Amino acid sequence: MMFELKTLSPDAVPRALAKAERYRLLNEPGEAESICLDALEADPENQDAVVMLLLALTDQFDEDATTPVTEAWNCAERIRDAYDRAYFTGIIWERRAKARLRRGVPDAGPRAYEWLREAMTWYERAAAVRLPGNDDALLRWNTCARLIMRDRRLVPASDERGEPLMLE
Repeated sequence: MMFELKTLSPDAVPRALAKAERYRLLNEPGEAESICLDALEADPENQDAVVMLLLALTDQFDEDATTPVTEAWNCAERIRDAYDRAYFTGIIWERRAKARLRRGVPDAGPRAYEWLREAMTWYERAAAVRLPGNDDALLRWNTCARLIMRDRRLVPASDERGEPLMLE
């Protein structure tokens, strides 16, 4: 069944985004996502709405590993500021890695390691263009580094392939 969605007024966008942030804090990322989509319908270039949508999508990585990841990448591409684009791209990689670890799939450690290292690369890019006094990217880089140092599953993928087993 299809419905014609109601349209927000552009003046309502800041209040709607404050609501979206509250829903994220209440661990209701689907509601936050919906509000952000409404805000972006009313104000398609609103960078706060793009970032909030990206964060709401990454909050859903544990539940669904495909659709939110693709949509989060699309949001990152819409971010105009070079620092924010690099920082939030790092967030996508980091949260994707953590979600993979929580799911515990067979190659979770090496794949999560790869994604955390990718996040760290993006945080370094963000740090290179940050404003004075903004060390957020450094904090995220350190978080990834500590996670890698602490979790024994987080190791690079082995390039070595063992000899095939010969069955007699």
